[in-house]
Amino acid sequence: MLNGGSSSGKSGIARCLQSTLPDPWLALGVDTLIETMPVSLQASQSGIDFDTDSGVSIGAEFRALEEAWMEGVAAMARARARIIVDDVFLGGAESQQRWRKALGGLHVLWVGVRCESAVAAAREIARGDRIPGMAESQAEKAHRDVVYDLEVDTTHTESLDCARIIAAQVV
Repeated sequence: MLNGGSSSGKSGIARCLQSTLPDPWLALGVDTLIETMPVSLQASQSGIDFDTDSGVSIGAEFRALEEAWMEGVAAMARARARIIVDDVFLGGAESQQRWRKALGGLHVLWVGVRCESAVAAAREIARGDRIPGMAESQAEKAHRDVVYDLEVDTTHTESLDCARIIAAQVV
């Protein structure tokens, strides 16, 4: 489970883990969940709404679909699929608790992916597909009261090097 703010490097680490780990692993992210939702929920109060001030609002319909998605990810893991999840714990420890509930009984490596907010903000601008300010606002918020087995920092460390550190804990 990779958790960190927007543009912290989670997706890059997930891709590198897929190349580094000896067995095949699926990479699933919260972005995947959002992309598969009906367009009507991608910018609505009942779904997920990205505010122009870099905030993210989550509604009841999103939470219901997210819970089902989490249970689906857990079912795949219980069926012996190896899975890397890339998420942003907007609710900090509360978000982690929802995942803990869904993943109950499974072995999970909880990894915090940190990145200095200024560096994440620069990546956000370079990507061009994020709301300006989101990376900075999530840089610390995603980690609030979350308990990790391991933390990596992509501020000055490449995704591949972070993936190797993580892989050493998985294998």
